[in-house]
Formats: sequence, structure tokens, C-alpha cells
Amino acid sequence: MTDPRHILVVAHARRADTVEAADRVISALRAAGATPVLAEDDRDELAEVLPRCADLAVLGVDVPLHEIELAIVLGGDGTILRAAEMVRSGTAPVLGINMGHVGFLAESERDDMDEAVARVIARDYRVEERLALSVRVKDTSGQVIYSTWALNEATVEKASRERMLEVVMEIDGRPLSSFGCDGVVIATPTGSTAYNFSAGGPIIWPTVEAISVVPLSAHALFAKPLVVGPEAAVAIEVLARTHGTGILWCDGRRSHELPPGARVVARRSSEPVRLARLHPPAFTERLVQKFHLPVTGWRGPAGEVTA
Repeated sequence: MTDPRHILVVAHARRADTVEAADRVISALRAAGATPVLAEDDRDELAEVLPRCADLAVLGVDVPLHEIELAIVLGGDGTILRAAEMVRSGTAPVLGINMGHVGFLAESERDDMDEAVARVIARDYRVEERLALSVRVKDTSGQVIYSTWALNEATVEKASRERMLEVVMEIDGRPLSSFGCDGVVIATPTGSTAYNFSAGGPIIWPTVEAISVVPLSAHALFAKPLVVGPEAAVAIEVLARTHGTGILWCDGRRSHELPPGARVVARRSSEPVRLARLHPPAFTERLVQKFHLPVTGWRGPAGEVTA
């Protein structure tokens, strides 16, 4: 007898197209002899529109996380980030099927969903490890008062719209500059196409191990985007002279208040995020497709790298 296969399905149950997709994925997994598993909230929401989902296994209740083989995610980047959080302490890779708009983290589009599920069932995929951030907040005594992680970015922001943050930036234990700003984005290569990109930071290819640091609306001459090595420790301290408080956001999902004197330290996490991939990496093509970049007139030979 073969071991049971447990596949986590993560879907937004408030959209008709995602509900239909979840129904197809769950049916395909069952037909192949695999066990679809849902988070409890997802199961309850899906059961309201798909009553046959009411008896599906629940993650952490019927099936422990360490038994999940893979997570199939139906949605945009926000849903994929939620799934990455759900499987964070396990080993299951995440396979995103884009049901949103841009969907940089997704591996397949909705039109390729059936093929993607078939390849999951056949175990025809490879696993790519992405650099993640370990993030800690310290108080004025140096005590760690909050710790979390981020796949895309950790952002120190002003909590009050009319107040500016006064911060000092530190790299590897040495102060670099202090300035007033709206905040600072500390991003991974995976997150370089998200908030980092909107803030004027560089796009970093996923194969490059680096950390981007981008001040937001800084009042300083030397407040340009930085790219530091993957082992660098980046610290942002909210100076005591700041009038008001800041807030730390990680992937737009986890937050913590930053009073004056608070210190945020971000560095490479010892636990990468595992993404399931069906196709060879083609990040250049992904940029062209997602941003609708003009490439008309290119005369290079397709499939070859030119000098």
C-alpha cells in the first residue's frame, strides 16, 4: 500500500472563478487518489458555496503540516503569500496558479491549471528555494520584543500620515546615514517586483542572492536605493526625536508598532521559502509579460543567449 498523499489547496472563496477552480482541483486530486486538504477557514467558506467540501480534511486538525506534500494556491500574489505563511514551519513547496492580475509569484496561469495539477500528481516539478528575511524588533534596552519573517519585504513606515519618521540606517553594525522619511523598504529578490519596485528600487533576478534597501520619500542627499550582500544585517532605528510612532509591516500581512527608540533588524532567514516550478526559469520573459514591455524589433535568435 502506498503512503497517502496530502495536497493543501489554498483558495479565496469569495470569487466565483476561484471557487470553480478549487472545485476542479479538488475533484482532480480525489480522482488521482490524493487527499485534498484545506485550512479550516477556507473549508468553512468553500462549504457555503460547495457543500461537498464540508467533509474535506482540515490542516492541523485532520492532517498535520509535516504530512503536506505540496500546496496548490489559486489566487494572486497575496494568496500565495498567505499560503507561504501557512506552510512556513513545514517542508511543502508552494505552487501558485494565477487567478489575479500581475501574479509574479505564480507558476501557471488559470488556462494551464489542469496541466499544472496533472504534473503535481505525477510529481513532475522541481523545487526552487527563495531567500527570505528574518525580522526582529528590539526595544531601547536591546530586548527582542517581536520576531517574524518576510518573503517579499519588511517595511518600516510612519504610522501617522502627517508625521515624518526620523531614522538611522545601519549596515552590518555600522551606521550609514540618518534622515527623515516616510519609511524604508527592505526587500528580497522575490519582493523586488513588489513594493520595492513601486518605491523606485532595483529589480533583482531571483537567482541573485541580495537584499535591497530603499528609503521612502527621504529628506536627505544620500538616501538612494542600496543593494547589499545576502549575509548583511540591515537595521533601521526609529530615533528618539521622532514625533509619533512607526509601524513594521512584513509582506503586508504581519505588523508591529514601533515607538521612538525601536530598532528593526532584518537579515537572511535560515529557512528559505520553497516554490514548486513547472517550467525552466525565464525571468526576463516574465517581466515582459507582466509589465507588457515593448520588445518589438528584437532580432536575436529565439531560445539562444546572444553575446
